[in-house]
Amino acid sequence: MKTSFIKSALMIIALAVASAAFPNTEEITLEKLWLERHFMPESITLGRSMQDGLHYTLITEGKHLDVHRYETGEFVERIFTTEGYLEDEEGEALTIDTYTFCPAEKMLLIGVNQESIYRRSRRAEYYIWNIEAQQLSALSEGTTQRLPDFSPEGSHIAFVRRNNIYVKDLEGDTEYPVTTDGEYNHIINGTTDWVYEEEFYLTKGFEWSPDGRKIAFMRFDESHVKEFVMMKYGQLYPEEYRFKYPKAGEENAVVTLHMYDMESRETIELDTGDETDQYIPRIKWTKEPGLLSFQRLNRHQNHLELFSADAETGQKELIYEETNPYYVRITDDLTFLEGGKHFIITSEKDGYLHIYLYDMEAREMMPVTKGNFDVQDFYGLDEENGLVYYLARKESPLTNHLYVANLDGSNVRQLTQGKGTHSPSFSEGFRFFINRYATASSPPVYSIHESDGTLVEVLEDNTTLKDRISNHGFTDPEFFSFTTSEGVSLNGQIIRPDDFDPDHAYPVLMYVYGGPGHQAVVDNWNTFNGVWFQKLVQQGYIVVTVDNRGTGGRGEQFRKMTYLQLGKYETIDQIEAAKYLAAQDYVDGDRIAIFGWSYGGYLSSLCLAKGADVFSAAIAVAPVTSWRYYDTIYTERYMRTPQENPDGYDDNSPINHVDKIVGDYLLVHGTADDNVHYQNAIEMADALIEAGVDFELMIYPDHDHGIFTGPARLHLYRLMTDFLNRSVGY
Repeated sequence: MKTSFIKSALMIIALAVASAAFPNTEEITLEKLWLERHFMPESITLGRSMQDGLHYTLITEGKHLDVHRYETGEFVERIFTTEGYLEDEEGEALTIDTYTFCPAEKMLLIGVNQESIYRRSRRAEYYIWNIEAQQLSALSEGTTQRLPDFSPEGSHIAFVRRNNIYVKDLEGDTEYPVTTDGEYNHIINGTTDWVYEEEFYLTKGFEWSPDGRKIAFMRFDESHVKEFVMMKYGQLYPEEYRFKYPKAGEENAVVTLHMYDMESRETIELDTGDETDQYIPRIKWTKEPGLLSFQRLNRHQNHLELFSADAETGQKELIYEETNPYYVRITDDLTFLEGGKHFIITSEKDGYLHIYLYDMEAREMMPVTKGNFDVQDFYGLDEENGLVYYLARKESPLTNHLYVANLDGSNVRQLTQGKGTHSPSFSEGFRFFINRYATASSPPVYSIHESDGTLVEVLEDNTTLKDRISNHGFTDPEFFSFTTSEGVSLNGQIIRPDDFDPDHAYPVLMYVYGGPGHQAVVDNWNTFNGVWFQKLVQQGYIVVTVDNRGTGGRGEQFRKMTYLQLGKYETIDQIEAAKYLAAQDYVDGDRIAIFGWSYGGYLSSLCLAKGADVFSAAIAVAPVTSWRYYDTIYTERYMRTPQENPDGYDDNSPINHVDKIVGDYLLVHGTADDNVHYQNAIEMADALIEAGVDFELMIYPDHDHGIFTGPARLHLYRLMTDFLNRSVGY
């Protein structure tokens, strides 16, 4: 009681001093952050480039779909509004959640009342808008649909409902099924199961052939996959929600490929090999008539094969393969060229992720990009002019730029300017791009550019937010690097109080994510945590982020060195970072806390245990506490199976190190987390209790991995702020 009183008194004094130091500075409050969204940047709800490459669409006010001109950014026309057409019971216009043009751009698919299924999957009520006739009709009466897609000639729409594929004939206004065996938790047609969606970023499991005569689709038989059960509360008798979730080492769904013929309405199965314990992470039509490509990946994910399959016979032919001592990255970077003899693909075969042109006849890979840097994104090929557009971290892992090069890799030009982070979006034909540019100190600016980088128009510069940042006394983050005792150079970011005194010893909050390929230390705007960090800095904290080994932007060796031992090197590096900070005169080495979410919560938990001599407290939100509880694709990519690598799973499980914890520990989880299950928190709590370790636990009923809806985020950040103040604050 006495200690708590002293800490509270000191905190009041610290806040009073802070107020005196910044008399004209408005207070950063959590209510402004999470309720008022006071620090939310304005953004461009960018739609799609029109086919002519000269115009693009924007959703404005949530309910209008407008056409703008790339050359000037000017408004041209409004082609749809929900006002008067799609309204709720009170007569309020509904929000446009999603939309798609038909290929000829004479019709639109409009999605409203969208609801989430999992992280990337959605269902909605879809309507067809005839632009010329100004008429609206339902895609399918009385139901919600998923993934609707116009056929290439625009006469049909394929979509998924209740695990089956349907086709709507627009000319005859009729609807018929492509599949009929779909059943929840048993058979899925045309979309993907939970683990493919989460880890392969894939939800659409069907593709129209270029001539519109066939539909290739994926079928998941998940009947043998074990179910995970979540309880849904809020009523007298809680309901069970059951879904198929393959945990590491357990059975996956059996995935097969099928081809539906629009004329005969018959379906054949494609040859994907005799092995069923494998993955088919991508399907894509080639430029050759009647040839579908599909990728096959072994369960260890270190052998990728690319096949072509005959749409009439279903027979396959191997056209490319790649092996890796660790794992092969799956991307959407495959692009087939006209003529059927070449394709573009990305690979890490030289130690960095680069773009290659593959000659299918010579079986030869020719580098388009090369050097000691990673290509971050491949934007596509302007085949007419032989130009490849890509984003890369050439200068530094902290920044990126947009580049263009000839197809043979020559004549590389940088198209963006300014240190920071760029996220471009191209027009059809690559005549223009709209760029999002931000730094760690400045919120996003959206601007239109010609293909050579020339600025056309600034669409949004977030001047209002910049003024708010200034008025609230934000301090600029600084970047640094240091070398560990093992000789490893690590990059970091530090935010110090504006009135920083090098002779004063400050408490420190370290933020960590640290998962494979991820980067937290980048020169980019941090919308939410960044504002919270600024609030803590104004209270007298120093906030630090360090990217450990295993993170991205520094090549394959750095990224994949945690293979088979997740948690080992990441924890070593975070502990080394804490020791480095503790050695600085301006850091109070007895008051260093660490906070992380998801993979970061896993590492913060492990750091508090293994680094008990340097960390005084830890916050773990939605943490993995044993990789045995996580899914097959993600976990086995880095760890193989628990049966093959039991020590790798157990040696760095926080559950097995709770007896080492001496600092304050806050454990947070949502009960409806379909990703990192609530089971992780329960098992961690049980282990802590068995070991006699005191800890704090906060449960968010019926909240998922993001703990985002309603007032939950505000509650969580209040909780974490209070915990830090009590544990390492003043």
